[in-house]
Amino acid sequence: MSEGIAPESLPIALVDKVLARALETASHSWEYGVVFEAWLEYQHPSITVFNASVSQHQKHLQNNTAPVPALEYIKPHIRTKSTTLCSGHGSSADPASLGIPALLLHSLTHDESYLTAAQSQLTHLLTSVPRLPNGAISHREASASAWADFVYMLPPFLAYYGVFMHDESLVREAVRQCHLYRDVLQTASGLWMHIVSVGEHVSGERAEDDEGLWSTSNGWAAAGMTRVLATVRGAGIGERMREEQRALVEAIEGIVCGAMEVDKDGSGLLRNYLDDATWWGEVAGTALLTAIVFRMAVLEPCVFGETYTNWALRKIDAVSHHIDKETGVAAPVVNALKERQRVPLKGTNPEGQAFVVLMYAAWRDWKVWTQPNLL
Repeated sequence: MSEGIAPESLPIALVDKVLARALETASHSWEYGVVFEAWLEYQHPSITVFNASVSQHQKHLQNNTAPVPALEYIKPHIRTKSTTLCSGHGSSADPASLGIPALLLHSLTHDESYLTAAQSQLTHLLTSVPRLPNGAISHREASASAWADFVYMLPPFLAYYGVFMHDESLVREAVRQCHLYRDVLQTASGLWMHIVSVGEHVSGERAEDDEGLWSTSNGWAAAGMTRVLATVRGAGIGERMREEQRALVEAIEGIVCGAMEVDKDGSGLLRNYLDDATWWGEVAGTALLTAIVFRMAVLEPCVFGETYTNWALRKIDAVSHHIDKETGVAAPVVNALKERQRVPLKGTNPEGQAFVVLMYAAWRDWKVWTQPNLL
């Protein structure tokens, strides 16, 4: 890791503050998962799919003597004697965001309970959760409902588990689930709707779908597909999955291009609902979509060239200027539990904080890729 490399507007000391606020405020399953991933990509890139294969992660951890703070952080949040890795509070997919850390803990500690817990979580998702008519696994336990957020939670874990267990069919299923969600949620612009449900309303679930183009959910979807793509590329099965990879790249590009097309807010940030000029510019979705560009510039440089990276560099500056230099709190941010709330959250958005860290880590890895002598 190159700790000294940072954009002028986003120094390392500020990234550390941003991460600290994420760690302090995360309180839901998906927040634990994304904060873990952000910490790992920031401080331990050698055990992420963007920098090494799954088998290399296993070898690294099995031979590791130094502590991995991100794993120490996530350990108390993982249940090893339950059907799911943690409580999803009605979400089937959010607990799966702890699946990769469970597998990494198994590699580090040789404790079989972590592997068993990951297997139980996956079995539940594949066999017990409702499905949409096209076969997409529901994001909700009680009814068939597609949320774009799902793509960050289950498919990366499913792909990682497939490589971990040498089961190519599971890797293919991870890619298929991404495509099935695209088929339900993608609009003509390339951007995705947030929520589309099937069937009658179930008591206790949301009363209405959200067919709006929420920036954060588009970030979740594109970032999840990017992680799946990186997992496939590192697994040695890429040649057998060329068409699947092409479709992933197209879907990711569709989201990014769609966001760039409607990037017209005076703040320099993407709007909370991307194509709606009545919404304010928002940090969280902007940061995550920016991170995706830098990851894809390394994974697929022929597609994500200078037009994309120059745009992403401008977004880094915009995000950086919306972070409190003393506290590390990013604002304005959406209330992730009430995404249509018309005023920004008064407080800290844990996932938004994590997205800023993901953005920095993606920029750093891209910078090192473009200028290897920085190492």
